[in-house]
Amino acid sequence: MTRVLALLFAIMCAASASAQPAQPLPAGLDPQNTLVLDTTQGRIIIKLRSDIAPGHAQRLKQLARDHFYDNVPFHRVIDGFMAQTGDGQYGNGTGGSKYPSLKAEFSSVPYTRGVVGMARTSDPNSANSQFFIMLADNPGLNNKYTVVGEVASGMDVVDKIKKGAEAQNGAVANPDKITHMQVAADAK
Repeated sequence: MTRVLALLFAIMCAASASAQPAQPLPAGLDPQNTLVLDTTQGRIIIKLRSDIAPGHAQRLKQLARDHFYDNVPFHRVIDGFMAQTGDGQYGNGTGGSKYPSLKAEFSSVPYTRGVVGMARTSDPNSANSQFFIMLADNPGLNNKYTVVGEVASGMDVVDKIKKGAEAQNGAVANPDKITHMQVAADAK
């Protein structure tokens, strides 16, 4: 009996030591409109801009709740430009989700470092699941891609994401990944 109790005590101690306490969100963030991305490089917290892109923000939340982004690579990362992810279908930038493409929700918010935009084809109304995080300012994207959010915490993590070769248009061999993505309000 003593051995059983000692074993149970050891298991409980190990479980509590390995459980990470929930980290508080940066001040002023709405948990219903905040995404938490755990990546191979660390944690990134994104404030969704549902005020300017409600359809796109809703899509990212739905896909996070569907676990669509779990273990999805940052398949295209260009130093001094952006880190792209979100292809939960193929992982290489050619796929999307089971949901239909979204109508563009362009705004006057400029593409500056830390802004999160929706990737698309040459059709402005083709965004689906893929998104990118700006590593630097790029006004050439203004009013051409939907701004869906901004990094509230973790730009140091974004900066660590493995970059792709310029000759390969940023395609990354052995890329870093989103290990788990969730809406902050759903975090346990």
